[in-house]
Amino acid sequence: GKTSLGKSLARAIGRKYVRMSLGGLRDEAEIRGHRKTYIGAMPGRIIQSLKKVKSSNPVFVLDEIDKVAGNTFHGDPASALLEVLDPEQNNTFYDNFLEIEFDLSNVMFVATANSLATIHPALRDRLEIIDISGYLLEEKIEIAKRHLIPKQLAEHGLKKSQLKFSQPIIEAMIDSYSRESGVRTLEKLIAKVVRNKALAIAEDRANDSKLTVAGLKDILGPQMFQREKHISNEVAGVVTGLAWTAVGGEILFVEASLSRGDGKLSLTGNLGDVMKESATLAYEYIKAHSHLLGIDSKVFKSWNIHIHVPEGATPKDGPSAGITMLTALTSAFTQKRVRNQLAMTGEITLRGKVLPVGGIKEKMLAARRAAITDVILSVENRKDVEDIKPVYLEGLTFHYVDSMLDVIRYAIIDEPVADPVNLEV
Repeated sequence: GKTSLGKSLARAIGRKYVRMSLGGLRDEAEIRGHRKTYIGAMPGRIIQSLKKVKSSNPVFVLDEIDKVAGNTFHGDPASALLEVLDPEQNNTFYDNFLEIEFDLSNVMFVATANSLATIHPALRDRLEIIDISGYLLEEKIEIAKRHLIPKQLAEHGLKKSQLKFSQPIIEAMIDSYSRESGVRTLEKLIAKVVRNKALAIAEDRANDSKLTVAGLKDILGPQMFQREKHISNEVAGVVTGLAWTAVGGEILFVEASLSRGDGKLSLTGNLGDVMKESATLAYEYIKAHSHLLGIDSKVFKSWNIHIHVPEGATPKDGPSAGITMLTALTSAFTQKRVRNQLAMTGEITLRGKVLPVGGIKEKMLAARRAAITDVILSVENRKDVEDIKPVYLEGLTFHYVDSMLDVIRYAIIDEPVADPVNLEV
C-alpha cells in the first residue's frame, strides 16, 4: 500500500520512480559509498539508484526507514541519512566514491515506515509525517474489483467471463476470511479462488461462472472470523463500545456485574493501564454523584462490582471506552436498561467532562456493520464526523455530549431490566 502510493505519486507528477529498501541496512557505506582505495569500491546506493533511472529528480522511495540499524562498527546509517533528507544540506551531498559534491535537492524523497517509535528522533525531525490508516471495507471492495481480481485473472489465464465475483462474495472474503489493514491476504484469497476455477476448467468440470457463498465455503473452508453484532438490552450493565484496531474499527462489549461484598472493584479482560484507570474514574465519579443518579450511596459499601471486556486473549487499552464503562456501571447500579442499538466512544475526566477520541471514521463503519443506529460522541468529535463521506454514515444518528451526565441521561432509559437485582442494603 505505502510503496504503491510512491509509484502513483511519481506517475501523477510525471517523474521517474526509484525504490531503495532500507530494511536491515547496517553499513554507512551503503549510503555514502566506499572510498576508491578499497577493492570492489562503488558509489552508495543513493547515487547508484539515480544512475539506474537516469534522472536527477525522481520520486525516491526509502522503504522501511524504521528498520535501519543504529550505530554499529560499520558506522551509523541512520545518521548518514540525515544529510540525505535535510533540504539545507543535501544540495552538497558528498559520496566517498565520487569524491565530489552531488545535488540531491531536486529529488523527492518519500520514506515509508510501519512504526515511528524506532526512527531516530533527529531523522524523524526532518520528515513530514503523513499517517495512512488501513483500508475501509468499502475501499477494499473497490480495490478488489478494479485491481486485484483483473490481475489474478490475467496471471492465471482466465477471461472475465469465466469467473465473476459479485459484491456480496468480495464482502464475505474481506469480512469472514481476512482481517488486516491492507489487502495482501485478500489478494491471496482471490488467487486461491481463481486457481480453483482454473483447475475446474482444465478438468472440464466448470459449470457456472458466477461464484456463490456455498461455493466460496467449499474453496476457502469455514469462515475464520465473525463480526460481533449488537446485543439486546435486557441485561443490566452490558453496553456496546467502539474501538479502533490496526485492521479497522470494531465494536466491543463492556459488562458490569454486582455481587454481595464490601465495595471492591475488579477488572478483567486483558486491559491495559489506561483502560483500568478509565474504569476507576467512572466508578469514583458515580460514587461522588450518586445523589444525581438516584443511587443509594450505601450500596457502594455492600456490593462488589466486576467489569469485564470479552475476548480476554486480546489485549485492550486506551481511554476511548471511558463513557462505555460509565454507562455500564450506572446501568448495573440502577438496574435500568441501556437504550437499544446504541454504541458510544469517548474519554472521561474526574470533573465530569467527555473528551474527544481518535479513529472516528473506522469506528463509525464498525457501528454500521453491527446494525447500530445511535452513536454517542464528544462534542469535539463533530468535526471528525463531518469529514466522513455521508454515504458511509447512512442509518446512523449522532448524539454529541459535553458532560458525563449527558451520556447517562440519554443512554439509560427509565425501564427496569429483566430479572433486576434487589440492591436494598
